[in-house]
Amino acid sequence: MKIKSKATNSNCNLAIYILFLLSEPKYVSCVRLSNILNNLSHDSVNRFLITQQYEPQDLFDQVKEFIILKGGTLSVDDMVIDKPYSNHLKSELIDYYWSGKHHKTVKGINLITLYYTDVNDISVPINYRIINKQEGKTKHEYFLEMLGEIKQWGLFPNIITGDSWYGKKETLKFFKDKEQSFLFAIQSNRQVSQKNKKFVRVKDLEIPEEGLLVYLKEFGIVKVFKKMFKNEYRYYAIWLSNSEELNEINRETFNSIHDKHWGI
Repeated sequence: MKIKSKATNSNCNLAIYILFLLSEPKYVSCVRLSNILNNLSHDSVNRFLITQQYEPQDLFDQVKEFIILKGGTLSVDDMVIDKPYSNHLKSELIDYYWSGKHHKTVKGINLITLYYTDVNDISVPINYRIINKQEGKTKHEYFLEMLGEIKQWGLFPNIITGDSWYGKKETLKFFKDKEQSFLFAIQSNRQVSQKNKKFVRVKDLEIPEEGLLVYLKEFGIVKVFKKMFKNEYRYYAIWLSNSEELNEINRETFNSIHDKHWGI
């Protein structure tokens, strides 16, 4: 896919700047790039950056012609781009965040991305946010903003997926109110109950391969599945806008949706 660069009168270009970002581990600045490339001045790099103000919709516009905009699977995920040598006091986007990769708090850039897999199994990133703690927003708030944007742009997924960080009751209730089907990982201590039985932790249930219909506390009826990951089970809740179809969800369907999410 060709990256469409915006017009500029600078000797710097998008390819040069991307290569610089990928290769420079510590000092990312106009001065640093001009020092590396002797024929490129600080002012030239600065002029390039001023003209190259890319927004999330620019990403969507790049990829929309390659996908079918209705009926696919939308997945949310976030990652921390490690910046161990950068000074977080000099950049509003570099801070300390929990890293699932390192299983600890690390210094870096926290990036949230929406990925879309269309009905032909073509997968592309379609929206993103770089978390800025100064904005005072939660991941949930960023996520909902991004969802609102893609619908304005004309993308309407059949189902939305995400890990347990995004599977909080507020998020699930939001999707239920919008009649938006979803599959989210849930924490093992989430309270569920079977018909006429007391609430228990989902990890204490006997969940068959084909899943189990339960009442998720403070939400409603969902179908839960479990899947072994490394040395422990992870738990998932599916809710469909068409309640009659929920009972028909089987292991094959669950695996198909799950694999699309983990494919990102």
